[in-house]
Amino acid sequence: MSPIIRTKDTGPVLDAAHLDARLERMRQALRACPAEVPAGLSIPAHEQLDEVAERLALGVDHTVVALFGGTGSGKSSLFNALTQLQFADVGARRPTTSRAAACSWGDDARALLDFLGVSEDRRIRRESLLDASEQDDLAGLVLLDVPDYDSVTTEHALQVDRLVPLADVLVWVVDPQKYADAALHEGYLRGLGARQEDMLILVNQVDTLPSGGADQLLADVRALLDADGLQDVRVLPVSAVRGDNLRAVRDILCERVARESNAARTASARMDAIARGLRSTAASRTVSTNPDVAAAATTSLVRASGAQAVEDSVRDGLSRALPRALARPEPPSRSSVAAVRSTWLRRTTDGLPDVWLRSVEQAVAVPESLAAQTAEAVGSVPLPSNRAPVIEMAWWGGLLAVLASLVWAGLALTGRGGLVGALVLLGVGLVVIVWAASARRARAKREAQHYSDQIRVRLNSIVTRGLTEPADEVLARHAMLRAALTQH
Repeated sequence: MSPIIRTKDTGPVLDAAHLDARLERMRQALRACPAEVPAGLSIPAHEQLDEVAERLALGVDHTVVALFGGTGSGKSSLFNALTQLQFADVGARRPTTSRAAACSWGDDARALLDFLGVSEDRRIRRESLLDASEQDDLAGLVLLDVPDYDSVTTEHALQVDRLVPLADVLVWVVDPQKYADAALHEGYLRGLGARQEDMLILVNQVDTLPSGGADQLLADVRALLDADGLQDVRVLPVSAVRGDNLRAVRDILCERVARESNAARTASARMDAIARGLRSTAASRTVSTNPDVAAAATTSLVRASGAQAVEDSVRDGLSRALPRALARPEPPSRSSVAAVRSTWLRRTTDGLPDVWLRSVEQAVAVPESLAAQTAEAVGSVPLPSNRAPVIEMAWWGGLLAVLASLVWAGLALTGRGGLVGALVLLGVGLVVIVWAASARRARAKREAQHYSDQIRVRLNSIVTRGLTEPADEVLARHAMLRAALTQH
């Protein structure tokens, strides 16, 4: 069963499977966006994720506590005092820690120590038949004595830089002379604000201070930490020689070891840090194509192709009694199509970083292609015939009936025929004419709408294939990256 950890405030439960899934999401997102995430960010991120994966593969049953400090801070003496073993070299024999040393409690931590880079001869396992029960509350602890952060040897600094993100608890050991060292505050502490819960400051060698000097020293250290943005980091005065507060330090270590999955917390914090480093490569909000923007682009292409004028011509021309030539569509100009494309890009990519905007622009169809497809699509829609035979026959028949009724009425008035028949014929002719005129207008409206629908279907397809679908593929990768960087 995977160890679990309940995150602070939010309450969700994280386990190894959850962390593995998050790790894989981040890896997949980076692999999917090689052009959008610069190599200067993606390569280090891949390397850091590989380290997290390697750490998770070792399990999350150990808590790594690392003692960091400058030359002469006395962290090796503290290491020996906390382990109750004289294992770390101290004093005149070795003024600086050149290689990390480790003491582990409980289960074998061989694979973890290999991963941390602690050589075989610098490891010891805290297990004794005489005091095993006294050490049970520290089972699972791995305590590291790390090389000095201010060493002039580059290799030492590299070890420190590698172990800072890998340790579950960062214990910074300072002394009364170098507690304000810029190399410590500017080089490390100020960049660790997100890990305050996992940090502890030990002010060592308080036994060397005059009476009352410890209070002023602690006040100075507190003020420096506050200036570094580390208001929540705990500070303890200790003495490896006299034993001041060593029991309190041990209790803190016991409390951390007793927590579920400190290593999971560290892995999650590392992925948070990696995500923060990559966050500038994605938009701060979800960006997706909008059907309304696509519809507006279709409408603009209709106008650019002259299809709107043709629709108006059909509506007007077919409603007239006398034939009238219908307008013809013309190929749209490149500039008008380029303007449609530019407007669509601006509205679709609003909020995207420039690199993603360029990816969308490169993915969608170029103006020349859109113009050619638009001309072909509009030109392939047939225009309706000018006349409908039944309607025209009815119109002219009705008109002829009206004329005949007028002649008949004239004859009737001269006594050569019946007036009733003329009036009936006139009524029939007028009804037929009105029906034909109405039918002609209805047909004109129907044919114009049919023509418009065909044009819009074809141009909408062009917008979909040339703009929306290619952009959706790019924006799907952006959504994958954004989700990987924002979901915990």
